[in-house]
Amino acid sequence: MQTKLAGITISLILCLSTTLVSAQVKDTTDLMDMLDKETASHPVTNYTSATFKTTRLINAHSIENVAGGVMDVKISHRFGEINGGFYELFGLDNASIRIGVDYGITDWLMIGIGRSSYEKQYDGFMKVKLLRQSSGKKNMPLSISGFAGMYYNTLKWSEPDRDNYNTSRINYTFQLLMARKFSEGFSLQLSPTLVHKNLVPLTTDPNDLLSVGIGARQKITKRMSINVEYYYQVPGFKLENTVDPLSIGIDIETGGHVFQFIFTNSTGIAENQYITGTTGKWSKGDIHFGFNISRVFTMKKTKRKETK
Repeated sequence: MQTKLAGITISLILCLSTTLVSAQVKDTTDLMDMLDKETASHPVTNYTSATFKTTRLINAHSIENVAGGVMDVKISHRFGEINGGFYELFGLDNASIRIGVDYGITDWLMIGIGRSSYEKQYDGFMKVKLLRQSSGKKNMPLSISGFAGMYYNTLKWSEPDRDNYNTSRINYTFQLLMARKFSEGFSLQLSPTLVHKNLVPLTTDPNDLLSVGIGARQKITKRMSINVEYYYQVPGFKLENTVDPLSIGIDIETGGHVFQFIFTNSTGIAENQYITGTTGKWSKGDIHFGFNISRVFTMKKTKRKETK
């Protein structure tokens, strides 16, 4: 009798437990369904970040900006051509350098100034984020930025006895930067560019110079990537005796610093110099080894929103 009663008790307990578990699973499923419906009715926008590691791909600007309230100090160094041989220590005896400071006024607006030893040039620029790659509530396939730069050459006049005008020292660059991050490791950028020179070397040279830049980044480790950039100069809108600039670089991140090791056929570092003024040829060994060093300083903390 006791055995039969125990069996009935156990059966009741198992039946009750099964009922409770089934009810709990149903409640959980109902809750998840409610959450899915809530998410579907109130989707968020997921913005893409870190399309490129810094604000420069190699020589060229990337679509990245420094954050609002952040100052980025950059030192860019290009040695001489490696085909100078051992006599010039493969270019190490000569150098071109630019020192610049970039500052984020907001997360979408950045300004910068710099000074290059090449042509003793001063430059200033502004870069604005227009669109940002995103998915979810807002689906945007590309990030797009606008860039405008102004350059002032302070070299002594080569012919001081003729009429020389101060406006002849000024150049301008305008770019539309369009990029997409295809995966965690690969990003691509296209950069239609207009460079205007108030004074050109030959009377047959156009003042408005058109080119299209293409750049890519491939991440190879957590803190290292390989970058490539190339600018195609449109025939009829380029200076005579110039070639298309091609650069290859390696980015290495170390804490607050980003080191970029570079091989390029361009001596100049600013946009008006390397895009339209490159004369060295890779096929002849006119290759410059160089580096960029970037160090950021937070001057003012701002809140950044990645989703909304």
